[in-house]
Amino acid sequence: MVDHARARKLGELIKVIVAQALERGVIKDTRLGFVTITDVRMTGDLQHASIFYTVYGTDEEREETAAALKANTGRIRGEVGRGLTVRLTPTIEFILDALPDTAKSIDDLLAKAHAQDEEVEALAKKAKYAGDEDPYVKPREHHDED
Repeated sequence: MVDHARARKLGELIKVIVAQALERGVIKDTRLGFVTITDVRMTGDLQHASIFYTVYGTDEEREETAAALKANTGRIRGEVGRGLTVRLTPTIEFILDALPDTAKSIDDLLAKAHAQDEEVEALAKKAKYAGDEDPYVKPREHHDED
């Protein structure tokens, strides 16, 4: 039976262990950039952990960091195994998190939409009615002259 709460808690613990290991300098690879662990997702049987990370820097630095993490997966898994209190240490996989890139593209789209809204508002201020200003028919007023 799958225990989602346990998988989530174990994922959070792995996230902390991996982040602390990277901060302590367990990996002495010069290719490793400024890494932030963003999320860890566990399989239902707790045998595999997908570790999502972001890297601050250029595309080249992201590629080098991915290579460094892949080359040192065993060392990081060892740290995870020492930090967990489970019988079997899960296999780990590092996945570059696309969330920052997605957020940037959404911000760009929102900025473009805002600029277009301002343009439409400026055109609306200059606009004139095609017909009368008040196109609705109003009841006639009767004037009683005594």
